[in-house]
Amino acid sequence: MHGQWHGAWCWIKMLPLLRAKGYRIVALDLPGFGEDKTDVQSVTLSDCVSKVMAEAHALEGSVVLLGHSSGGVVISQAAELLGREKVGALIFLDAFLPENGDSVFSLSARYAPEGAPLGQCLVVSTDHTTVSLPLDKAANLLYHDCSEYDVNYATSRLRTSPLSVLATPVELTRENYGVLRKYYIHCTEARDMDKAGMSRHVQCERVITIPSSHSPFFSMPVTLTATLDSIVAAP
Repeated sequence: MHGQWHGAWCWIKMLPLLRAKGYRIVALDLPGFGEDKTDVQSVTLSDCVSKVMAEAHALEGSVVLLGHSSGGVVISQAAELLGREKVGALIFLDAFLPENGDSVFSLSARYAPEGAPLGQCLVVSTDHTTVSLPLDKAANLLYHDCSEYDVNYATSRLRTSPLSVLATPVELTRENYGVLRKYYIHCTEARDMDKAGMSRHVQCERVITIPSSHSPFFSMPVTLTATLDSIVAAP
């Protein structure tokens, strides 16, 4: 699941690589993101979770949910409701990894108490329904190790996004979310926020580091593909 301001387009390099390894991949636009036409001002975290659940139920067997950045809270809440019969594992890609009652904002405050660089750049609408990231800040914060082509590709597609995805606490239980296998991929060169503490916040099966920016799906797609394959293919 893509993160804030992004859409399914951010996986453009990853899809052919993962499909070449035999995986069935579904990359979707959450409501109000990417090419989705939902009014962004009305989108809630619940709307995003419902979209993920509908896509998961449309697939046979169990699924692995991958969340990047704020997508971590989306897949966590979806997994709680889908249950362990449907969700085989959760993969957090430099993502917010919550416990019950956490939100992106509360996790940011806990792990970057003096203010993360990204948080200092956010522009919240006057009605507190949407949040945007100035494009002149995005390249350095999110894509500093990416090619000029990829930076232009990404920044031309970033959209104002619903604030609720960042502000709404998740409701998770030990019986459902708590028993699911979780894997964390930490991007050690990310400039938006140091998320090293996230993987110590919630128990993970494995923590893997990649020396990349917050966007390894652009800068290191082959490395990221191999990492994901090692997680999913492991017994």
